[in-house]
Amino acid sequence: MDAKRQDAIEATIDINAAAESVWGLVSEPGWFINGGAVTTHRIETDGAFSTVYDAIYGKFEFETVTLDAPRYAAFRSLGGHEWDDPVPNTLVEFWIEPTHSGAARLRVMESGFAAFDAEEHAHAISANTRGWEAEMLAAQRYLGGK
Repeated sequence: MDAKRQDAIEATIDINAAAESVWGLVSEPGWFINGGAVTTHRIETDGAFSTVYDAIYGKFEFETVTLDAPRYAAFRSLGGHEWDDPVPNTLVEFWIEPTHSGAARLRVMESGFAAFDAEEHAHAISANTRGWEAEMLAAQRYLGGK
């Protein structure tokens, strides 16, 4: 592992929804596999392990590490099979906090990138930084109207 490489990506967004509504979304493994709009997935679960099927991007596997309703969820990405998944082994964590205005603040951190080789690291950091910006906005749009 190269200690000089960026290991994590973080993003935060306020959502005009109750923490419980945000929890309903982020506690679902792989909710963030989409093209910038929250979609329904077929999910098969066996204990802590889930296989998420997306109509566009294919099949992904996740391990549910921690669910602490309604404030914290953590999943380990175990990779994708049909799509070229550049991050086969990262930890994706979500924190939900109420704000003074009654909204919910959603924070995500995906970590584990420092262990990747240089080429894979640069691609994953770039793609996933853009991806989390899009997914956080998708969560805001999806939940803000509820």
